[in-house]
Amino acid sequence: MSGHRFRFAPSPTGFLHIGGARTALYNWLLARKSSQDAVVLRLEDTDRERSTDEAIAQILEALEWLGLDWDEGPYRQTQRSERYADHLDRLLSSGAAYWDTAGAKDVKRAKEAGEGRRYRGEPVPEGTPGAAVRLRVPDEGETIVRDVIRGESRFENALLDDFVIARADRSPLYNFAVAVDDSEMGITHVVRGDDHLSNTPRQLLVLGALGADAPLYAHLPLLHGTDGKPLSKRHGAASVQDLRDAGYLQEAVRNYLALLGWGYDAETTFFTTEELVEKFSLERVSRSPAVFDEQKLSWMNGHYIRELDPDELARRTAEYMEREGIPGAGHPQLSQAVAAVQDKVSTLGEIPRLVGFAFAPIEIDQAAWDKVMGKDGAPEALAAARESLVTIERFDEEQVEQALRGVAERLGVKPGALFQPLRVALTGRRVSAGIFESLALLGREESLKRIDAALARLRS
Repeated sequence: MSGHRFRFAPSPTGFLHIGGARTALYNWLLARKSSQDAVVLRLEDTDRERSTDEAIAQILEALEWLGLDWDEGPYRQTQRSERYADHLDRLLSSGAAYWDTAGAKDVKRAKEAGEGRRYRGEPVPEGTPGAAVRLRVPDEGETIVRDVIRGESRFENALLDDFVIARADRSPLYNFAVAVDDSEMGITHVVRGDDHLSNTPRQLLVLGALGADAPLYAHLPLLHGTDGKPLSKRHGAASVQDLRDAGYLQEAVRNYLALLGWGYDAETTFFTTEELVEKFSLERVSRSPAVFDEQKLSWMNGHYIRELDPDELARRTAEYMEREGIPGAGHPQLSQAVAAVQDKVSTLGEIPRLVGFAFAPIEIDQAAWDKVMGKDGAPEALAAARESLVTIERFDEEQVEQALRGVAERLGVKPGALFQPLRVALTGRRVSAGIFESLALLGREESLKRIDAALARLRS
C-alpha cells in the first residue's frame, strides 16, 4: 500500500450526526490532497442490537449528499468475523490473551482487595462457563498516544487493567475489532472525535500485541451548541438529514463544517471545496470545543444561494420540493418565482413558503387576514387596486408597480396600506415574494380572481 490511508468509521445506530459529518469531511479533505492517498469507509456495526441496515443506508445517503466519496468500502465489521477469529487465535496461542471468568464486579472486588490499582486475571480453559478473552497488558513500560492535535499522552502499563477483547462466543469487542481493522486495512491516520480518546490506549495495546504499526492519531474537539452543552437534537438540526431537509446547500454545509474547529486565517470565511482541500491541515485544528451555530450557517447558506446562477437555484429548489413532497416542483413558472426571492432567502426551505401560493390553491392565514383586512380602508384599497390592474397593458413587474404606486398616491395612503391587503388577498399571508413579483407571477386572470374572492369575503 502506498500513500496515506484515512478512514471514516461510523457506528450505524442512527442518522449521521453533524459531528460525525465533520469527522468524515476532515478525513476526506486530507485524503484528497494527493492521488496516492485514500479514504476507507468502514461501518463499525458490532453493536448488534443498535446497528441497523436502515441506519447504514441513512449514513451512505448523507455522505453522498455532502459529496464525500470514498476509495474503499464500505466494509462491515459483522462481515469480518473470520479475520477477528484468526487474530484472536494468534493472541491466545502466544499467551498475549487468555480466557478469564471475572465480570465487572469481580474485577472491582479484586482491585479493592489487592495492593495494586490494576486487574490481572487468572487464566482458565476455553469453554469455562462465563469466560471471556482478556488481553494481557505488559507490566512494564508505557503506552504512548501521539496525537497531532493534543500532543503526546503517556499511560503507565502498570496502571492498566487486562481488558476484555472478545466475548464467551468469541465475538470481538469494539477495541479489538477496530485495532484489527486499522492494521489489516493499512490505516496510517485515525482522525476522529475526542470521545474516542479513552479507547486509544487499548487499541494501541492490541496493535502492539498483533505486532502491527500504530497509526497517527488526531482527536477532534466535540461540537457544542450555542449554550455550551454538547450538540444534540434540542439545539435544532443535529444530523446531516436535518440540514438537508431544512434546505441548506451541500457546499455551504461543507464550508461551515470545515470551520468548526479549524481556520486558515482570521479573515477568510468562504472557501470552495478545492480551496479547502488545498488549505486544510490538522495542525490548525483547535483543541477547544467548537460551537455549532445554525444562525451562522443560515447566513452562510444565504450567501451561497445569492451566488448561484438563477437557473441552477431553480433546479435545486425543484429537487428540494420533489423530495419534500411540496407542490409546484414542475411548474413552468418556478424559475421566475425563485428569481423573485433569491435575494431574500437563506435556505431552499424558505422558497416554497414565499412563492408556494402561486402553485397551489390559496390558503388564508386567519391571523394575517384579521390583522390586515380588519383595518379601515382595506376594502377600498383592494377595489382601487383591482380597477387599476384591469387596465394596464402589460401585466409585468414594471407596469404593475407603476399602477399600484399611482393608486396609493391617488388614495393618499402609504404604499404599505395598499400592498399589505393586496398581499393577503393574493397569497393568504403577510410574508411572501415582493408584491409586484407576486402579481406578475400569478398573472392578470388569477390575480383578479383572488382579489375578487377577498372582496367578496370582506363584504359577507
